[in-house]
Amino acid sequence: MLRVMIDATALLLRSAGVKTYTYEWVHALCRYPAAGVVRLFPFIDLPADYHHERSPLPYFATALRIAALHFGNIPHNPAWNLLGRNIDIFHCSNQCHNPPENTLLTATVHDLTCWLTPDFHSAANVKADAHYAERVLKRAHGLIAVSENSRRDAIRLLGIKEDRIVAIHPGIPPRFFDVTEAEVERVRTKLQFERPYVLSVGTIEPRKNTDRLLAAWQSLPGDLRDQFTLVFAGPLGWASDATIAALREGLNGVRYLGYVDEADLAGLTAGAAVLAYPSLYEGFGFPVAQAMASGVPVMTSNVSSLPEVAGDAAEYADPRSVESIRSALRKLLESPELRRELGLRGRRRAEDFRWDVCAARTWEFWNRL
Repeated sequence: MLRVMIDATALLLRSAGVKTYTYEWVHALCRYPAAGVVRLFPFIDLPADYHHERSPLPYFATALRIAALHFGNIPHNPAWNLLGRNIDIFHCSNQCHNPPENTLLTATVHDLTCWLTPDFHSAANVKADAHYAERVLKRAHGLIAVSENSRRDAIRLLGIKEDRIVAIHPGIPPRFFDVTEAEVERVRTKLQFERPYVLSVGTIEPRKNTDRLLAAWQSLPGDLRDQFTLVFAGPLGWASDATIAALREGLNGVRYLGYVDEADLAGLTAGAAVLAYPSLYEGFGFPVAQAMASGVPVMTSNVSSLPEVAGDAAEYADPRSVESIRSALRKLLESPELRRELGLRGRRRAEDFRWDVCAARTWEFWNRL
């Protein structure tokens, strides 16, 4: 039976998409009928739930595990090889700088934003990702990319050989496929929504294109802004002071919710009139896939992995053009029939993104290695 250890450090850190991927992926891998043995580093069990803003473990338990990670990351420290003696595969994250050398090494490529859009990251992040690419991605025996777009980027930018990297789409949690009207109403009441809303989900950072979405919203006809609220849900990342101020001022029908608990996210998503997601680059784009599963029409960007994920179930815009974003938004908001049609297409499209399919393909990939 195949024995795999997964670096699940992301579960202990403040993280959004990578934490969602790690938690749901491990959960699906363990449920899969033909699963091997899965262990998690740094010595944790899969928690009952997760929160993007904090660790599921108490402070002291979290600190001990982070300390173990840093100890292992000391250059030339052979301690990681102790882990490799009793496993067949070690699946690495970008927190691990010194992975075991006595077992097969794999990793997941989420995106290449530090190479494609380095201006959206700190110099320290760019340097850390470059180090991770050299120490892990380029020496791994096999890699998983979360989209074909990310796979092609890794081949082109990092020189990864085509036969060493496979695209395996993530899944969508089942709760997004089966949101009840009662759940939508519960969240609507909890968050005190008084009118239909356009939803934008994600950490507030430059890559999410918040400024252009705000500008496009402000340029819409006044009657549309009177009918709908533009709602932003997500923690503050490394956005500018001007962006944060614009969100918090709430002018012209803009509302900023901050971080929304995972337990409320499906109801919040399903209750939206439109999901607006004009991101400048995505490795996959969970909010788009989750909105499609909920039957919510999507406006998103015509770049990176987003057309690969949304297919014919979205209205596309050029994310570098405020006018293009405005036009796509207006087209959807003025046409209930188009919203209905895209919602139906989205539900069909979302069936391609199931975690059990992802788990099956992952075990197949590891067994081939």
